Amino acid sequence: MISAPYLEVAVLVLGTVILLIESFSAKLDRRYLGYAALLGLTFIFLATFFVAPQSTTSSAPFWNFYSADATSLFFKRIALATTTGVIVMMLDFAPLVSSGVQGTTPQSGLGEFFALPLFTCAGLMWMSSAIDFVLIFVSLELVTISFYVLVGFTRRNPASLEAAIKYLVLSAVATGFLVYGITWIFGATGETNLQKITTVLSRSGFEQNAALFGGVLVIIALGFKIAAVPFHIWVADVYQGAPTPVTAYLSVGSKAAGFIVLLRVLEPFLILPQMQTLLVAIAVLTLIYGNLAALPQTNVKRLLAYSSIAHAGYLLVAVVSFSGRAVAFYLVAYLLMTLLSFAVLVLVSQPGGDQLESFAGLSQRSPFLAFAMLVAMASLAGVPFTAGFLGKFLVFDAAIATHHFGLVVVAIGTVGAGFYYYFKVVRAIYWDAPASSTDKIIVSPLTRVALIALIAGTFVLGVYPQPIFDALR
Repeated sequence: MISAPYLEVAVLVLGTVILLIESFSAKLDRRYLGYAALLGLTFIFLATFFVAPQSTTSSAPFWNFYSADATSLFFKRIALATTTGVIVMMLDFAPLVSSGVQGTTPQSGLGEFFALPLFTCAGLMWMSSAIDFVLIFVSLELVTISFYVLVGFTRRNPASLEAAIKYLVLSAVATGFLVYGITWIFGATGETNLQKITTVLSRSGFEQNAALFGGVLVIIALGFKIAAVPFHIWVADVYQGAPTPVTAYLSVGSKAAGFIVLLRVLEPFLILPQMQTLLVAIAVLTLIYGNLAALPQTNVKRLLAYSSIAHAGYLLVAVVSFSGRAVAFYLVAYLLMTLLSFAVLVLVSQPGGDQLESFAGLSQRSPFLAFAMLVAMASLAGVPFTAGFLGKFLVFDAAIATHHFGLVVVAIGTVGAGFYYYFKVVRAIYWDAPASSTDKIIVSPLTRVALIALIAGTFVLGVYPQPIFDALR
């Protein structure tokens, strides 16, 4: 049995070792560093099943900041699994990275490209265990700074640089909101630990207005991270300009960490009725805008960007209902179907770009990739017997149980819009004629195994969700 904090330490050590090898081994094929990262992440993922239970009687100051309960371990596994899938995509994307980085060797920058997701993963894992605003802030900044570099990594690409600047400026604004909100909460309660803040807020006669104002500022900051309306302004341009594996990482990893922090932060504040009203309004706006804005999109990355906003709306419905089980399952389902769609996009977009036309006739060029994208789009839309359908069902069930009937009506209405824009991609794959080239798309064995695992997970969790519920206990 090992102690939970050693998991993050192991990820940091792995990332540091890869950076050192990159710096001092000039003749090494940099793709081996990607395979080393995959192997290391696999061992760390397996180690999460051998974590010693956190001592509830421990009085060490560290445990006032860090939690090693079942929920935090579950989200650590999500962070590790997401990072593993992203590095598999990065191996396929490596030729475009080398051409987009000014360097003296053909593989310039690849070592850093494989190492940065590991530091991001460590930040995501710390965020899943953070129960104090101090650790939340530090881990959130580690994640965000790593994403700054990753988004603008192909610095010879103007679109990537534009995306990096937009993400940098707006994330800095969000950080300002977060710090200012924490300051107000600390001034009102005298605490930064979330459990102690809950105790203070529940006292009779406590003046809640200052703490409520601080809580709203923190919600605004987290709204940027989870891409909720009206804090979504950066999403489409950043998703389109960033390298495709980084877009997938932003879409899944950042959102998962944002929602676990949101659940922990809201726990003391949901006793205030004004906070619940604010969250309902944000959820409604996010559902409507995300789905309607995706309808006219012809660029697949922008379509998936607005889809990400829409799915943040469904997750917010579960948050408003305070159903941690629905949030956790939906995030796992979202991980499977989003990584699957982006993994196909990496392979299809290299010769033809990100436009919908590049998917035309994909069923003739690669029947396997066509089927994988069909499964991803069906699950994102919510077709029965997929993980996406069961995720939406659990969200609606939680909302009905807490009498949020208006939210359910809006959410069900927007699902219909999702069917339209997701199956535009399916129509292009199976019905549209290929534009010019009908060359077969080569899928590496590692990528094929990863795609098969994602497809299998989408179907298995669509009919048997019990493993996810067991992991949360």
